[in-house]
Amino acid sequence: MKEFLVELVTTVPEGTDPAEVDRIRAAEGLRAKELAADGHLVRLWRPVGELRSIGVWCADDESELREKVLGSLPLWPWMTATITALQSHPNDPGKAATAL
Repeated sequence: MKEFLVELVTTVPEGTDPAEVDRIRAAEGLRAKELAADGHLVRLWRPVGELRSIGVWCADDESELREKVLGSLPLWPWMTATITALQSHPNDPGKAATAL
């Protein structure tokens, strides 16, 4: 699988019932755990003081990432995504650690 840097911004539509938002956010947490267990969600961060999320995700290609992986997130209809394909850097210290 290929790695992708993904920035996600979620915008809840105005007037959405707060109980519905809570239900969908709970489902989002469960789905994120499933995607992590499947090897699609590698890391996820939220910059301090911001509402966006930044993560490293894996998929066979960007189409699979958008349609099958990110598209399976319960909050996906409310999200905008910026996706950047990644490749290994020759000086990546993590690359040496995984080769041991």
